[in-house]
Amino acid sequence: MLAKVYSGAVIGLHGRIIEVEVDKRGGMMAHFVIVGLPDTAVQESRVRVRSAVRNSGLEFPMGSYTVNLAPADLPKRGPVYDLPMAVGVLAATQQIPDSELEQALFIGELALDGSLRHVNGILPITDLARREGFSRIYVPAVDAAEAALIDDIEVIPIDHLTHLVNHIRGVIPIAPQSRKPQPQPTPHFAVDLADVKGQEHVKRALEVAAAGGHNVLMIGPPGSGKTLLARTLPSILPPLSQDAALEVTRVYSVADLLTPKHPLIQHPPFRAPHHTISYAGLIGGGRWPRPGEISLAHRGILFLDELPEFGSKMLEMLRQPIEDKVVTLSRATGTVTFPANFMLIASMNPCPCGYYGDPERACTCSTSAIRNYQKRISGPLLDRIDIHVQVPRVKYEKLTDDSVGESSISVRERVMLARERQAHRFAHLPNIETNADMGPTEVRQFCPLDNAGHQLIGAAMRQLQLSARAYHRVLKLARTIADIAGEERIAPHHIAEAIQYRPRKAEFWIM
Repeated sequence: MLAKVYSGAVIGLHGRIIEVEVDKRGGMMAHFVIVGLPDTAVQESRVRVRSAVRNSGLEFPMGSYTVNLAPADLPKRGPVYDLPMAVGVLAATQQIPDSELEQALFIGELALDGSLRHVNGILPITDLARREGFSRIYVPAVDAAEAALIDDIEVIPIDHLTHLVNHIRGVIPIAPQSRKPQPQPTPHFAVDLADVKGQEHVKRALEVAAAGGHNVLMIGPPGSGKTLLARTLPSILPPLSQDAALEVTRVYSVADLLTPKHPLIQHPPFRAPHHTISYAGLIGGGRWPRPGEISLAHRGILFLDELPEFGSKMLEMLRQPIEDKVVTLSRATGTVTFPANFMLIASMNPCPCGYYGDPERACTCSTSAIRNYQKRISGPLLDRIDIHVQVPRVKYEKLTDDSVGESSISVRERVMLARERQAHRFAHLPNIETNADMGPTEVRQFCPLDNAGHQLIGAAMRQLQLSARAYHRVLKLARTIADIAGEERIAPHHIAEAIQYRPRKAEFWIM
């Protein structure tokens, strides 16, 4: 007898419907064959399915079983097909009615005792099931809250194979997973801006970056507070919108980084990989492409501490994602695209010893060593960073001062007001949420200048030799500074502040 069950596979961040066909033929020998390009984990499903069925008090009759995973030309991986295979075996042996199988999708890993275990990628598969017209999806109970983030589809949580069989038979129905609003957890930030002594100009730069989603490079000697300042940035960012939260949660679902207690990521992620990270770890990749750190930082912050230590080739890989906000990985098996709309926050020393240009401690590096160190970061990458800010050493008087600086809560209020102005401005434009997302067309539309502004930025372009990209980034920065001030038009003093965030060779780079 033939039974057909529907399941799903994750390809990149998207799902694909998989038809699990189980054909049962009589015989005195137990024979179980899986076809359809299964990997090792899928091949081992036959052992788990047989044991789970028998240990659940159900029958696994002797005979020949052929399981086809269609489409046959798509490689299948992971234990997610355990549950649909088991359901297919039970339907093919007439232990459950097949009337429930047409409008339902099944996914889950089986333990040998018949209980269901967590699998990754539940969110994109549930979204796929809704879009393909399925009325319900059966998932492990531990993943039901994640699946319930998708509306307009019934989510049935399954603890054990026996419970599923009783539900399909109509003996003991299982209540669908409720869709209670996700509670907004009280954010806990390790560092507050008030904890940082001095560096008021750097705090201002971080406020501008947070308000407009701009990239930042902090340059200064060791111990000046660059890492501490970077870690305060999450405390001044607003929470994610519902759509952005689902985007980020989809990435973390595929990467298997969600927790059952908080399945929805509601705050911008903060990722800080070590400089020894691999290409696949940073950009994404692998035999089965998975999102890298730049995608895990989507709608949040990618912090690269000690930027030159990452190596020139690794850093050059960031240029395309910074511009396009996505990363495309091509493999022999196909091409996948992951989102990568992140704020790049980087820090570095001015030289190998860290004290080039320091007024109190002499640099011990040779000119060639300093030049080679600085050349690890190319000009095109520096041109894509909106804010370049010097972080000098903190003086003793500042460290011992008992006064408390402005808190993150106060700064976050201004940032959120600026973000609200941008949301209203870009409400009719897709894929643009902040000023940093604007392209040349939007810059021309939303960043008009008066005569004084044109003269000021023209003089800056001649003196600083700004590129066309840098020109647009200065205008986007000026637009953000005006938004923080609550002003509709960009004034010359907004442009002046934006220009001061561009790098000056005399300040840092060796000629």
